[in-house]
Amino acid sequence: MIEVDQNTTHAPQDEDTSKRRQILDGAREVFMELGFDGASMGEIARAAGVSKGTLYVYFTDKTALFEAIVEEETRTAVLFSFDPDRDIATNLTGFGEAYIALVCRPGGGSAIRTVMAIAERMPDVGRRYYDRVLEGTINCLTTYLRGRVEAGQLAIDDCQLAASQFHLMCQATLFLPFIFQAEPAPSPERISKVVASAVRMFLANYGVKG
Repeated sequence: MIEVDQNTTHAPQDEDTSKRRQILDGAREVFMELGFDGASMGEIARAAGVSKGTLYVYFTDKTALFEAIVEEETRTAVLFSFDPDRDIATNLTGFGEAYIALVCRPGGGSAIRTVMAIAERMPDVGRRYYDRVLEGTINCLTTYLRGRVEAGQLAIDDCQLAASQFHLMCQATLFLPFIFQAEPAPSPERISKVVASAVRMFLANYGVKG
């Protein structure tokens, strides 16, 4: 009877996963620097430290590679855990700061700009990014707000609209300057200041007057 070394049976799969990770990291670097149109499979292969032949083993073309990167980006969407033992202001503050830290993180802006640039030609990619990263984040907040309305702690007729409003208030003076490269990624202190203002405005409008 031949004994199989369990430590070696997974080696090919581990190597495959590692190689794919290596390619994605190199491709991300090229796409973020050159954009979708400026990137080439040759440039990506060089950045990843692999041959073009190896590149095509894992991805059929540049579009498939870019879609894989977008898919990874969508997994970073804010899935904020609202704490029922904390007050609404604290939960909104935590949510807003987490969201802005995500979309305005160094490198994050490049991903958004790249998706925006090709969304007209590749609408499925743009729609998937929007649904999972942006709309998914709003839906997360919407669910929380509905719970607070049912508990009598907020007075909101349209929780989806209210969530979208808060989402945009948190971006004020931060997101657009960052995404258009007019300013660097905002500091945690700047994010906290803007989000705190958004929370005050939100509760002034939707808070239950006691």
